[in-house]
Amino acid sequence: MNVLVVGKGGREHAIAWALEKSCLVKNIYAAPGNPGIESLGQCVPIDAEDINGLTKFAQDKNIDLVFVGPDGSLEAGVVDAIENIGIRAFGPTRAAAEIEWSKAFAKQMMLEDNIPTADFSVFTDVSKARNYVKERGAPIVIKVDGLAGGKGALVCNTLDEALHALEDIMTAKLYGKAGSKVVIEDFMRGEEASIFALTDGKNWVTLLPSQDHKAINEGDTGPNTGGMGAYAPAPIINEEMLAEIATRIIEPTITGMRKRGRIYRGVLYCGIMITADGPKVVEFNSRFGDPEAQVILPLLENDLMELALSVSEGKLCSKALSWKNKTATCVVMASQGYPGSYQKGKNISGLDFLNPMDDVFAFHADTALKDGQLITNGGRILGITALAEDLQSSISRAYHAVEYVKFDNQYFRRDIGAKGL
Repeated sequence: MNVLVVGKGGREHAIAWALEKSCLVKNIYAAPGNPGIESLGQCVPIDAEDINGLTKFAQDKNIDLVFVGPDGSLEAGVVDAIENIGIRAFGPTRAAAEIEWSKAFAKQMMLEDNIPTADFSVFTDVSKARNYVKERGAPIVIKVDGLAGGKGALVCNTLDEALHALEDIMTAKLYGKAGSKVVIEDFMRGEEASIFALTDGKNWVTLLPSQDHKAINEGDTGPNTGGMGAYAPAPIINEEMLAEIATRIIEPTITGMRKRGRIYRGVLYCGIMITADGPKVVEFNSRFGDPEAQVILPLLENDLMELALSVSEGKLCSKALSWKNKTATCVVMASQGYPGSYQKGKNISGLDFLNPMDDVFAFHADTALKDGQLITNGGRILGITALAEDLQSSISRAYHAVEYVKFDNQYFRRDIGAKGL
């Protein structure tokens, strides 16, 4: 079969890497892809939200399945457009993906369906939002309603921080139209984990629990990013906890979307806070996490293409998936200054040293080629993933591999996976 992966980040590189191992796959295309994906298939210069370009390419190349990676593509309605021309797509429709691209929609659904989450209120008026924050006090969490590249959730430890955040979002328009509406919710104390479920809208199966590191600095301090590293499986989620999450969160969410006429097909990402009162939803995402995909997919023994086809056709088997008896750790190498301003165009070296290493992978997050030289092209540059028999060993292997990779002004956290130990 011919498969088209939509997107250009580390998540899409990991997806293409997993699909390339399938005996069902003949040709892999990526739009727009990146230099890492280029080693697995053909990258084409079509933007991930260019519906006309993507549909025409899918038809011209006889694509059998379009695997949609980014949240922006799902909000744009890429899945709808692909299915409308009779081609299978992996990912939820625009209406179903609203569970991610509108935090207000997701919170209202959880409230109506008794899915555990923090108490909240929604505002479009900054003065009313200010009064609510003063009434509730700090710490408090302020989230932009729309998509913000993983950076739109602000944990405010003081009242001043919260009021400044509201000014940045609603008055200064720091996040553009995504911040025209805000969700303000109570701060939840606990440990966070990422739980993914593949679903065809009715049947579902969970993936290995993982843990992301969103903050830029060690000890989970500083502003949120798209993710600075991850590991799987996360020991904080045992079988009993996973069963509770499935019963109280995953099942009612899939059912709730279906009863609203928004059949959800694809991967459902549940950001979970393990609180003293049990698991509660931090947020839903409508696609694989990045960098969680870079640790989950290398551990998956099932055929990803086979799973994607069954999801897209509404024929997913609820039988548990098979996993390697190993642990994976991913360390994200970023440009100094991210998630603020940073420089691009720095030469990258050392990736050749990783090729002979077993179970070590360099997933390209934002790289480019200039005159044959690999260069940095964004904030998060590479995700260096290593597999080993246990978490400590996988952490050590990942950081050992990171030492080989060089580019000017590089930055990475040095405590990825430490909380799992």
